[in-house]
Amino acid sequence: MTERATLKVAVIGTGRMGADHVRRIHDVISGARVVAVADVDAERAKAVAARVDGCTAHTDPAAAMAAADVDAVLIASPGPAHEATLLAAFERDLPVLCEKPLTPDAASALRVLEAELRLGHRRVQVGFMRRYDPEYAKLKALLTTGQLGRPLMLHNRHRNVASPPFFTSSMLISDSVAHEADATRWLLDHEITAVTVLRPAPSANTPDGLRDPQFVVFETDGGALSDVEIFVNCGFGYQVQAEVVCERGTARIGDGHALVTNMAGRWGGTIAQDFTERFETAYDREIQAWVDATRRGEVTGPSVWDGYAAAAVCEAGVRALDDGGRVEVELVEKPALYA
Repeated sequence: MTERATLKVAVIGTGRMGADHVRRIHDVISGARVVAVADVDAERAKAVAARVDGCTAHTDPAAAMAAADVDAVLIASPGPAHEATLLAAFERDLPVLCEKPLTPDAASALRVLEAELRLGHRRVQVGFMRRYDPEYAKLKALLTTGQLGRPLMLHNRHRNVASPPFFTSSMLISDSVAHEADATRWLLDHEITAVTVLRPAPSANTPDGLRDPQFVVFETDGGALSDVEIFVNCGFGYQVQAEVVCERGTARIGDGHALVTNMAGRWGGTIAQDFTERFETAYDREIQAWVDATRRGEVTGPSVWDGYAAAAVCEAGVRALDDGGRVEVELVEKPALYA
């Protein structure tokens, strides 16, 4: 298939993530340029647009998509705004990279899925960037060989230095554990069928009213269990680790021991302090892969089905957090488009 010329991208949302993606497209990756941005904060949009020659600023996503012969859309606005922006992109049949969550709940994600089905072809790659992290990619490749045998358990740890002031107990599931929901489905090639959330006593460092940490258990249709320690006020660093236990061996990633120093009677390394540091390479690879596929006229990577499945898992997880006990995940039948 003939590769298109430089991809002209509209970036919707110019907060921390959107601005970082504008920088990434402008300074790091190849084959694309940002020609329009949109944000409800007009001044913020103008400030981001001013960093890129020829980039226009808008407050309406639809206006940004209609500007300057836009070829593709990158959505980095807050989750509740995603559905309307995705549907507007579908009206123009534009390729989209949509940051997670696809939408905040299963019902709206299903509406997006049904809208893409009406197009008759995939248009969306969902931003589950861990699939592009070198360590996660190595672990996936190892599991695919079958050398370790059938996966039995997957242990995940997800720790942040501190949570933002607006963070709620349910957001530990919907905004953080959403990554482990996708990683579990992708690494094991299983669907998650049920969620249980256990709550230890909150840490003394946790803001009042926040249930942190939490311990989440996923059951899968392949008979495996996946657990997640989510601790968003650990105080010491940002860590994402995973260990898979299989019939004939185990494999672990995320220890962060790329550089170990020995000096002054001590040995050790450093711990990343936020997700942009830990997953910088993953984001670079993710956006480059999206640009390359889009220029070839293809859509690859995590699909709308993946976004919908993660939303359904998180919805079950929030119910388990609030009500206690085990909550089953409800999914529609997987359409052939996503097979």
